[in-house]
Amino acid sequence: MQNDYMYQLLIKMKDGDQQAFHTMYDATYQDIYRTVSFLVDHQQDREDVMNEIYMQMWTSLANYDTNRPFHFWLHGLVIRQVQRFRVKSWRRFRIFERICAFSREESYWDPPTALMDETNQMISQSIRKLTDKQRAVIIFRFFHDYTLEEIATLLDIPLGTVKSRYHASLQALRKNSGNLLPERMEKINDY
Repeated sequence: MQNDYMYQLLIKMKDGDQQAFHTMYDATYQDIYRTVSFLVDHQQDREDVMNEIYMQMWTSLANYDTNRPFHFWLHGLVIRQVQRFRVKSWRRFRIFERICAFSREESYWDPPTALMDETNQMISQSIRKLTDKQRAVIIFRFFHDYTLEEIATLLDIPLGTVKSRYHASLQALRKNSGNLLPERMEKINDY
C-alpha cells in the first residue's frame, strides 16, 4: 500500500470512517499476524492478541503522529500488546498453578501447529527456542527489515542491548538449526 493512500486512510480513520479501518485492516493483517505468530505460541492466543492490537489501533489513532512511519507505530502496538499478553498469561499461569496444587488436575497442552515443510519447521522451532526478548529482535530484523537502531527505538531499549540480543540469537539459531543460514529465515511464510 502506498504511503499517500495509507495516509488518506489514516485521516479517514481519525474521522471515524469504519470502511477505512476495514481497508487498513485488510492491508496490514497478514504482516501483523505473521509477526504475532512468532511471538505468541498458541493459535487462540494469537487471535486474542490480534484483536487487542486492532482495538488499540482504533482507540489510540488520535495519538498517532502522522509524521512518523505508520508501520513502525503499528509494530510498536504489536510489541506492547504482546507484552501485555505475556503479563496476563503469567498471572493466569500462576493462578492455574495454585489451582493445580490444590486440586491436582492435569494440565492441557495444545499440539504443535503443523508447518509447511521440514526446513521451515526446523527454523521456526529454532526461533521458538529463543527467549522472548531475543525472538522479538530476530522477528523485527529478519521479517520486517528494521535496522538495529530502529529495533532499539521500537522496543525502547539501548542499542547495545539490541546488538547483544541479536548476536546471541544468531549464535543460538546457528547452534539449533545446524547448517541453515539465518538469511533463509526471510523466506519462511508459514502463517
